[in-house]
Amino acid sequence: MNLKEELSRLLPEAQIRFDQEAFEVYGKDWTKHITPKPSAIVFPKNTAEVKAIVDWARANKISLVPSGGRTGLSGAAIAFKGEVVVSFERMNRILEFDQYDQTVVCEPGVITEQLQNFALEKGLYFPVDFASRGSSQVGGNIATNAGGIKVLRYGLFRNWVASLEVVTGAGEVLNLNRSLVKNATGYDLRHLFIGSEGTLGFITQATMQLTRPPLELAVFLFAVPNLDAVMRIYHSFKSKTSLIAYEMFTDLALKYVTDHTGLKSPLSEASPYYVVVEIEKDSGASEAAALEIFETGLEKGWLSDGLQAQSAQQAKDFWRFREDISEATAPGKPYKNDISVRIAKVPEFLQEMDSLLKKEYPTFEVVWFGHIGDGNLHINIIKPENLSSPEFLKQCHVVDEHLFAMIERFGGSVSAEHGVGLTKKPYLHHTKSEAEIEIMRKIKRQLDPAGIMNPGKIFD
Repeated sequence: MNLKEELSRLLPEAQIRFDQEAFEVYGKDWTKHITPKPSAIVFPKNTAEVKAIVDWARANKISLVPSGGRTGLSGAAIAFKGEVVVSFERMNRILEFDQYDQTVVCEPGVITEQLQNFALEKGLYFPVDFASRGSSQVGGNIATNAGGIKVLRYGLFRNWVASLEVVTGAGEVLNLNRSLVKNATGYDLRHLFIGSEGTLGFITQATMQLTRPPLELAVFLFAVPNLDAVMRIYHSFKSKTSLIAYEMFTDLALKYVTDHTGLKSPLSEASPYYVVVEIEKDSGASEAAALEIFETGLEKGWLSDGLQAQSAQQAKDFWRFREDISEATAPGKPYKNDISVRIAKVPEFLQEMDSLLKKEYPTFEVVWFGHIGDGNLHINIIKPENLSSPEFLKQCHVVDEHLFAMIERFGGSVSAEHGVGLTKKPYLHHTKSEAEIEIMRKIKRQLDPAGIMNPGKIFD
């Protein structure tokens, strides 16, 4: 088969690339240590072109890998076996706004920040937020059910998807839920595609729900002496304020950010742990309660220092200490784990996990941080310069077996928000039963009978 001739029958030449530069850019996500090897990159501009690509791929048994903002960290968007990459960056329009339903219809290539800014222009708010807001795309966020820093108040991406248009692996174009608030007509297939990592079909349109903007926000930065205190402060804020976000990071994480960005910590006291807290000033009592928690925390030794942001810029800087961690550690080619447990189990889990990491990685730098309020922790193991990637991964995988066995014992997840992709596929059984995995396989066979949609991801 002459791939170039075949694809040129489907798309104009300007929407197809075969060059090595494109392979390097579009053939992978942010996952390290996996080499991309696509055979072509295609850039559809509408649903009809996506369907034509899928129909052609199904007829010719050609595997397809979706590509959005490529900010994923599980290898779900990596083409490593000669697949054709389907990039959605040219399907990037906001198509429709409904002021009564407070919804907006997007193509999958719309950037998260673009959607957020559009909502603000309409006097509304799109609340799902994360550090990659400037490059992640709506379609990819839906395909991985992205979470981020404000899950405590607003939930995951799933909570804000009113309807979907998808092209399945069988070439069917489905319109799912049609933006209805109430729709008690059997299975809601919309939720089947959310979090499916492109293994069942490709999202070609999404209707996103908007909400009212929050009231004025207050942001705090605290130095915390131990993990037990991290949880005590969280419980106090959760029970006494309108808490929007509660994020923890270690002193090593802070060092990476300050070295990378040139920012200086405004706190006079160094500490093993830090938390950034964001609350809504829904009443004078809420801010007063936050200050009371700070004073009580100082008295009881739960925190050693702390500040409330006095300007929008200072609040932004406080958040950068947390949000810039991934960018700051990227040059170290970290091996990443993204795990979760029930919130009630977080205190016990944190202590056990901290001991495990110190025992199993005595010579490695381990940079970790967490969305404590939703039980989600991110672990970054920095690759030593004297170790090759294969040897480094080998050592990390040995520790993974201990970590994920512990996760299973706690009833947690081996992937909280990055997805399964390639990197967590070997460990899926620690979170899903064999019966669940087999049902997932059956669903894929029904919607993707030729097995062409992002094959080898989640399970084989």
